[in-house]
Amino acid sequence: MKVLGHVVSVAAVATAGTMLAGCGGGPGGGGGKISDGRVVLAVLNDQSAVYADLSGKNSVEAVKMAVADHKAKYGGKAVAEKIEVIAADHQNKPDIANSKAQELYDRQKADAILDVPTSSAALAVANIAKTKKKVFLDIGAATTALEGANCNKYTFHYGYNTYMLAHGTGDTVTKDGAKNWYVVYPDYAFGQDMNKSFSAAVKGAGGTIVKSDPAPFPNDNFSTFLLKAPGLKPKPQVLGTMQAGGDLVNLVKQYNEYKLRDKGIGLAVGLMFLTDIHSLGADALAGTKFTDPWYWNADQGNRAWADRFLAKTGKRPTFAHAANYSAALQYLDAVQRAGTDKADDVVEQLEGHKFQDVFAKNATIRAQDHLLLHDVALAQVKPSSEVKEPWDYEKILKTIPADQAFQKPDPACKL
Repeated sequence: MKVLGHVVSVAAVATAGTMLAGCGGGPGGGGGKISDGRVVLAVLNDQSAVYADLSGKNSVEAVKMAVADHKAKYGGKAVAEKIEVIAADHQNKPDIANSKAQELYDRQKADAILDVPTSSAALAVANIAKTKKKVFLDIGAATTALEGANCNKYTFHYGYNTYMLAHGTGDTVTKDGAKNWYVVYPDYAFGQDMNKSFSAAVKGAGGTIVKSDPAPFPNDNFSTFLLKAPGLKPKPQVLGTMQAGGDLVNLVKQYNEYKLRDKGIGLAVGLMFLTDIHSLGADALAGTKFTDPWYWNADQGNRAWADRFLAKTGKRPTFAHAANYSAALQYLDAVQRAGTDKADDVVEQLEGHKFQDVFAKNATIRAQDHLLLHDVALAQVKPSSEVKEPWDYEKILKTIPADQAFQKPDPACKL
């Protein structure tokens, strides 16, 4: 994605805030250990465009759920008397994300920024977090640069990344017989990283990348790429789409319109959210395998939380919603353990922390690079004939253990 050449007015991007009063009396309650007498969590994401459904405003609701659960857990022993949740729309643009992050940290006094889908935007926010020495918990972006060359002491990569997606899906689909791939990816940091990771996974499993093409982002017309696919030499057995959100929905609709499956070209999706399947309908994606960091109906614990989320939002949660909840909860617990919201002390509590919650099973926040390691799932989209209730679109094929799902630490990361 190209960075816009003009300066974006911070005032042009709406920021909504909701004050959630906590219970006082903990080690930091009234003792000066909580800056400004409050902890401020800021959700910065796409609230109006292609990634709004998969995260957006409902991630703000998920963070509010974490605040409520933290208050219920600690009651009068809570370190923070007041916890505020604020939100802003970065429109998937790194220059706006940069400006909004500065505003949230400086003017809105955010102690932590959460979410930030779109890798180019996330890399911009990571740089601001480093400069401001404030915590950034990225959920929505997938680039491995966040725990690689662009890592820093104050940034945590929480939920998933391109390595996890590629080595779960690319490796499995190739070993299942789809040896020749045509990859189409969005032309910005996430897509470029996905192309690199998937190419490595496919080749490592004995496959071949016949061709890979960058596509504009965002995009509503993929005909150039889809019409090209049957004529490539050798003919690809699978189209690997690295798009997400609204772009993925558009591509899959056109893939079906051009009947590429009937022409012997299967479909593999690099990154898919529950909302994508819901938008397209199960039959449009039936049989498609993909790696899912979390699924709402995988077990009773997930379902119980998803029921609460449904009651608040009218929708079932994606993995991004669950991960935002988890990240907020773990951050607040770190504040509780530290007895303060001072960033360096909270970072120390997060580094190396092992835990389990509704999102992250067998989880560790790796101290070397701040990447969250946790179990993930290889999933398959059900045909509509197997869907027994609304939103129940996935069959879990296997669990990929945390120590196999993610890459080893990158020597380029110097915290």
